[in-house]
Amino acid sequence: MKARNFGPFRFPVFLAVLALFAASGCSRFREDRHAQQMAGRIKSEFLHAWNNYERYAWGHDALKPLSKTPHDWYGQSLQMTPVDALDTLVLMKLDSEADKARALIASDLSFDRDLYVKNFEITIRLLGGLLSGYQLTGDQRLLALADDLGTRLLPAFNSPTGLPYVFVNLHTGQVRDPVSNPAETGTLLLEFGTLSKLTGKPIFYDKAKRALVETYKRRSPIGLVGTGLNVETGAWTDNDSHISGGIDSYYEYLWKCWLLFGDKDCLEMWNASIPLVHSYLADDIGGELWYGHADMITGKRTETTYGALDAFFPALLALSGDIPRARRLQASSFKMWNLHGIEPEVVDYKTMRVVAATYHLRPEIVESTYYLHRLTGDPQYRKMGETMFNDFVKYCRTEAGYAALSDIVAKTQRDEMESFALAETFKYFYLLFAPAGTLDFEKVVFNTEAHPLRRTW
Repeated sequence: MKARNFGPFRFPVFLAVLALFAASGCSRFREDRHAQQMAGRIKSEFLHAWNNYERYAWGHDALKPLSKTPHDWYGQSLQMTPVDALDTLVLMKLDSEADKARALIASDLSFDRDLYVKNFEITIRLLGGLLSGYQLTGDQRLLALADDLGTRLLPAFNSPTGLPYVFVNLHTGQVRDPVSNPAETGTLLLEFGTLSKLTGKPIFYDKAKRALVETYKRRSPIGLVGTGLNVETGAWTDNDSHISGGIDSYYEYLWKCWLLFGDKDCLEMWNASIPLVHSYLADDIGGELWYGHADMITGKRTETTYGALDAFFPALLALSGDIPRARRLQASSFKMWNLHGIEPEVVDYKTMRVVAATYHLRPEIVESTYYLHRLTGDPQYRKMGETMFNDFVKYCRTEAGYAALSDIVAKTQRDEMESFALAETFKYFYLLFAPAGTLDFEKVVFNTEAHPLRRTW
């Protein structure tokens, strides 16, 4: 065979390219190996929290990690932590723990209770958790419980406007507290819609869809929604507009209900809403992107505050295709985190002064870090996540689990470990570093409590 003539320069170039590929491969191998180690660490720390829940609060809604005592939201347990954390256990392949949690849920969880429960929280945590648990395990008992719960929550929608009351009694169907907010009236369709598709009962989809539409219909002339809404009269009680708690997941569900159900009404509401959010709420301070507060009627800036709950927005921007804006806002969120080594509940981004100094083990900034890494492949987001996880462990780990902070400056712990720490915060940390194949990101839509829902119908 005739020898190839590479010429005087081509062979060295070939070797250089080969070396570049080798270096790239080594770098990727090191990154993958480090990610594997991080996933193992996160799983181990999750088990520390879970095992202590099992030791000190098994069968109750939550563990109080400092006093090592159980806590129930309504005086009786609704198995909040086992239901909320079930899909995290499954995704981490903690099979024996997941089986034990499922057995507890199936044997001890009953919704026939004379209790007033908060419709929104029960929907995103319990209904969402039961549905994702069912889809991941195929356990029909979980779907039966979801169907029963959904049916007991339906009376919440029996207002003159179709907007749900804040509280509903699971046994009597009586309702109370008519003053709600867009997050609580508009963050129900992913769960009720999934329940509708899986049970073949249109009423679940129709009630939650109407509530979302009725919320949208009450936007102001400049296209914003406020913080307080009376479900009986349909009138606003608070004109403060923002992307924070009380509104946040309303916008999230406009986009995600389009993704999960292909509901074009949701897409149209999203397309009509989000440009106005950018117009009136986005704030450019010294080249940094933040989102503040404005009056829903006038659009006038009322507060320059941003916080832990707002930090979900980069994930939503990235998921909807706005990567450049998502990157900029995520950088601002991380700046907020690094201000005191862990994020405050609220900061004034104009002065960088902490307004509310608590930290509740919230997941939103981790969620956005995961989404941005998943959608861009940029290794900086894993580095960002590692920094946050190290801080999380350093300041929140206790002998019996993980504790919130009452003061992020002094790093004073408080006796609180809400179920979302296990359902969301640990899950998003884990998924950021998890092996390929742990979860098919393209085929799931996470509800606002990080429960992955799939279009299996």
